[in-house]
Parts: sequence; structure tokens; C-alpha cells
Amino acid sequence: MEKVVFVDPETKEEIDFFVVEETQINGKKYLLVTEEEDGDSDAYILEELEKDKDDIVYGMVEDDATLTALGKVFAELIDDADIKY
Repeated sequence: MEKVVFVDPETKEEIDFFVVEETQINGKKYLLVTEEEDGDSDAYILEELEKDKDDIVYGMVEDDATLTALGKVFAELIDDADIKY
């Protein structure tokens, strides 16, 4: 499973996330990620903010309406997941 490193903008702490699924909507890339590779875990949705040839910058999706819409999309993409949004 692919991993991405997320740097918390407030604490500068690095967090390893495992990419469960990805999708692209209206030209913007979104990742569904978890902190645990296997088993039950909280999931987060990251959105692509910037891209250059070496790095991609993602940010947490925090808007409730956007989270709900993306949660539905990811629930459809992952048949066997019990996604609550």
C-alpha cells in the first residue's frame, strides 16, 4: 500500500498515512488515507493543493459538505469498506 507523509502545519509533526483510495473530481485529486495499514482506523480525506515536479502538497479537507460528498464517492469506490461520514 502506498504511503504519504503529511506534515501537520501547526505542529510540524510528520504523520505517515496509507493511501486506501484516490479519485479526481473537477481536475482536483483527493486521497482517502488512514494511519493504520490494516484493520479499523480513522480515515481522512486529503486534497491536492500544489504540485511541482518533485513534491505534491496535500491539505486536509475540513468543509463538512465537501467531506460528505467525497465520503459518498469513496464509499462507492470501496465496496467492502464501512465508511461513516
